[in-house]
Amino acid sequence: MDEIVAEFIRRTILKIPVAEIVKILRIWDFLPESQLNTINLRQCKESVSQEVVELCKKKHASMKEAAILDIIYHQTCQIKKIWVVYKMIKAPGEEVDLFDMEEFKYSFKKVLQRALKNVHISFRDGEDSAVWIRVAWGTRYMKPNQYKTTYVVYHSQTPFVFISHCRIKKYIPELWQALMTAGNYHKIRQMELRSLYLDSLKAIVFKQFNQDFQIYHLTPLEEESSEAEIVDPRIIHENMKEKQRIQRVTQETFGNYVQPRIEFAQYKLETKFKIDSKNGILAEREEPFRCLVKFSSPHLLEALKSLAPAGIADAPLSPLLTCIPHKAMNYFTIREK
Repeated sequence: MDEIVAEFIRRTILKIPVAEIVKILRIWDFLPESQLNTINLRQCKESVSQEVVELCKKKHASMKEAAILDIIYHQTCQIKKIWVVYKMIKAPGEEVDLFDMEEFKYSFKKVLQRALKNVHISFRDGEDSAVWIRVAWGTRYMKPNQYKTTYVVYHSQTPFVFISHCRIKKYIPELWQALMTAGNYHKIRQMELRSLYLDSLKAIVFKQFNQDFQIYHLTPLEEESSEAEIVDPRIIHENMKEKQRIQRVTQETFGNYVQPRIEFAQYKLETKFKIDSKNGILAEREEPFRCLVKFSSPHLLEALKSLAPAGIADAPLSPLLTCIPHKAMNYFTIREK
């Protein structure tokens, strides 16, 4: 095993939380269980990483195996990347073909390597008929840089592709072409939807956010206490009808399930200045006014859901805020009709 591979494995282990190291190494399935049991996790992480590297050296690990370890790390720790959603489109009148994952991988690799000589491509099958693709980019005269990578998640027989935010913009057209050719699609477009939480993005575009996310139910103790509050004549409920209306409207808008996790929503306003009089500094301005508003929260949709019941906002909320999961967008541009 050369030093480049050893250093890459060492850095990958350093990124993994200590409690997850052995779990991820087991999923990797490169080192035998007998060697995994010898790893001392009570020492500092640097020492743990060196210990793993020494075990890998004995088995002559290559960059092929190291890349798979890196994919497993990102599958386990998905919120380390910003994921952008793309949708591929068939040509008009074109029928859906029978899909073969191995053929897709072969075609994707062939197209990308033909367009870019120095590129390293790795695949790993995930759950729900998804394939994870890791692409390390090089240049015309330099080998692939294993620290400048793009990750692609594609679910077979769906038009949606999830791509980690790529810092090397110039290679995006080649990546798109490889995806379209391998999947037999005609066009690809970027959707106005991105997040750190890949599972939430999947739930939104596949319309599964009312199924895959846990539904909250009252426990018997909570039911008893809520009934006691209603029955007890000593308690006076102010504005009960209004509170019930807000609760009903909120549930109709958001449902009674936990919302997909989105950290932000951005609204860009572009409008012209309107005035009856032709006098004034702004009367002859042709360029529209631009304003950018961004809402952010660790769990934005749940935060929006709680606004009206908390008395912070009126119910119902603006459709611009509540339509995020249904329109599969969290980037909006508002223009004049």
